[in-house]
Amino acid sequence: MAAHYLEFERPIADLESKIEELSKLSETASPGAFDDEIEALRTRAQDMRRDAYANLDAWQKTQVARHPDRPHFIDWVGGLIDEFQELRGDRKFADDQAIMGGLGRFRGRPVVVIGHEKGRDTVSRVKHNFGYARPEGYRKTVRLMELAERFNLPVISFVDTAGAYPGMASEERGVAEAIARSTEKCLLLSTPNIAVITGEGMSGGAIGIAATGRVLILEHAIYSVISPEGANSILWRGARTPGEAAKAFKLTAQELLKHAIVDRIIPEPPGGAHSDPEAAIRMVGDVLEEELKALDGLSPDELRARRSERFYAIGRTGVT
Repeated sequence: MAAHYLEFERPIADLESKIEELSKLSETASPGAFDDEIEALRTRAQDMRRDAYANLDAWQKTQVARHPDRPHFIDWVGGLIDEFQELRGDRKFADDQAIMGGLGRFRGRPVVVIGHEKGRDTVSRVKHNFGYARPEGYRKTVRLMELAERFNLPVISFVDTAGAYPGMASEERGVAEAIARSTEKCLLLSTPNIAVITGEGMSGGAIGIAATGRVLILEHAIYSVISPEGANSILWRGARTPGEAAKAFKLTAQELLKHAIVDRIIPEPPGGAHSDPEAAIRMVGDVLEEELKALDGLSPDELRARRSERFYAIGRTGVT
């Protein structure tokens, strides 16, 4: 599969293209003729990637968060959840594949897992509605959280969406009410719940499954009430660029941690989660295991009290 390069990665792309050309040339020359040159170029490319990802601005991080090769919900489940059994439907209208969920075991521990799925190719993107959940997706989420309470299971959410689906049919079926009910259920849940912002967490479409006791975020993920493009269009009538909006909204993991909107940043491999998905999945798994252990033994009242304290603290940190 051809690599997807972002605009700021162009110099890296050019260098890796030269490495590929040199590698093909070495196949026709004597064995090992260009090994030293190829190895030197690979080292240089790794250094360039490391330096580039160490100094990303808000708009570049937005591009990384949306990278098509970042792990998707099905990848997180495939790498972290054993014996996964998907549960479908909201028992009211239909099944929404923009939000998937079910039961499984996370490192031996029974859990309920929920998350947005965008799809990767045309067929799967249409199937999952590009990660834009409809009302029935959030009503399915409530059903799964009620199941978690019934069997005293922790809930893990993987958040990656540009927002809830804004179409007329979605509005007619009460998408705002469905998101509100899902958010309420997250806040009042009697079992531990943890959300991981893995890509982009935009608007109520994200908060509907991210109003949890602990909110974790990958190093290059973003989280905001609106997308940079939406902010530029609605708030500034197109007078600014999406890059300026991204900076103004302080939507990067580092800014979010300063304002206590997220609780912890999970490091990504050099070059982002898309450069080494398996390593990224392991890192997230290790942090989730640690976070779940820290919540063991807490009563339902203690869990709810901690969530209340967490969300009331947002905006009271004194950070500007």
